[in-house]
Amino acid sequence: MDSSDTGDCQLLTEAEIQRSYRKIISESKEDPSAFDRAEELLEELRLESPLRHRLSSEIDELRELASAG
Repeated sequence: MDSSDTGDCQLLTEAEIQRSYRKIISESKEDPSAFDRAEELLEELRLESPLRHRLSSEIDELRELASAG
């Protein structure tokens, strides 16, 4: 087996996750399930990742704003 072969598992970089996250959040006004998709994306990050913590907090704040507005 080739050492570069990762099988079906594709690892995303933090930059790719952040880019996808921003795209999902920008579409959240049209799609209420966007927050759930964004959270699923963050599960790709390590539990101790500062980016995961920051974006999870942002999702919480955005959900509060969406429900208040």
